[in-house]
Amino acid sequence: MKRLLTLLIGLIFSGCTWSDSNLGLPALAIPADNPQTAEKIALGRLLFNDKRLSADGSINCASCHQADKGFADGLALAKGIAGQSGTRNTPSVFNAAYYQTQFLDGRENSLEAQALGPLVNPIEHGLKNRQAIIEIVGQDPNYLSLMARVFNIQPHELTPDHVGKAIASFERTLIAGDSPFDRYYFGMDQSAISESAARGSRIFRRKGNCAVCHELSINNALFTDNRFYNIGIGYQQLEPVIDGWLAAISHGEQPDYSAWSDRQRSELGRYAVTKAAADIGQFKTPTLRNVALTAPYMHDGSLKTLEEVIEHYDKGGENSRFVDAKVFPLHLTAQEKADLLAFLTSLTSVTINPRPSHE
Repeated sequence: MKRLLTLLIGLIFSGCTWSDSNLGLPALAIPADNPQTAEKIALGRLLFNDKRLSADGSINCASCHQADKGFADGLALAKGIAGQSGTRNTPSVFNAAYYQTQFLDGRENSLEAQALGPLVNPIEHGLKNRQAIIEIVGQDPNYLSLMARVFNIQPHELTPDHVGKAIASFERTLIAGDSPFDRYYFGMDQSAISESAARGSRIFRRKGNCAVCHELSINNALFTDNRFYNIGIGYQQLEPVIDGWLAAISHGEQPDYSAWSDRQRSELGRYAVTKAAADIGQFKTPTLRNVALTAPYMHDGSLKTLEEVIEHYDKGGENSRFVDAKVFPLHLTAQEKADLLAFLTSLTSVTINPRPSHE
């Protein structure tokens, strides 16, 4: 009863209703310098799907963020121009608008900055610099006309930031709420999920310890705390080189990466951004919404199924000296694992539910 009263009060003050297509999600913050408009969103959608924004005309944003795969790509490691493989798994763009930082290591603080990063990455879109973005967009009269109307600028005033803002505006419409679990938990529809999924939701919040990082509150659930953790994935990549590297930084010396592979450098995770030793191998907590659509899993795509993910956490992660204290053996039974899987599957939204363009 206490939970019911709290939830009702929260709904009254938030203006949410049981039929809200974004049930389970908090209000979405829109940057003051990049308000949403229908025309800007449409422009962003065009740019998101334009393969001309790559060095060989083969890659667009949608190449890695495919709608039928939860806006991921189904690959262990992302692929870019000329079939090159990156070093990390493609994160879904669903609900990326709610992230406080962007990319798995959190190296950018906004969707606007994130949108431009892949375009000039030599493996992803492969454009030589940001000026190349302007050269491509500026050659299309339709783009120039749209940019002029959307941003109230002259053609010579066009900058890469305008392109980033348009793509980000489109990405802010890729919102996924109103899953069966949302209707069960926030809409209090006991028939919305199976009994197994309901048991799994309790395991998620209690014995499984999952909600410590994949947060779930009384009023909404992003299923992420926007923080970074080392969960024991990928440590084997660092084992051959980490001791010498740690010795160097402990003596205040400049680390030598000359013998490291790109994959090994990638495994440093959040450390590459903060240069804090405590952040070695840490990656951002991903949202679990639509997680059943976005296999394979983890920052390196090393776990193929949700069953493997559950097993990883049940064992307490891999044997890594850096694994976070929040990751420890769970000792789940076979039934509890099946229930947890049923719960994770219940987080799949039926449709994409865009926010209104005027919000």
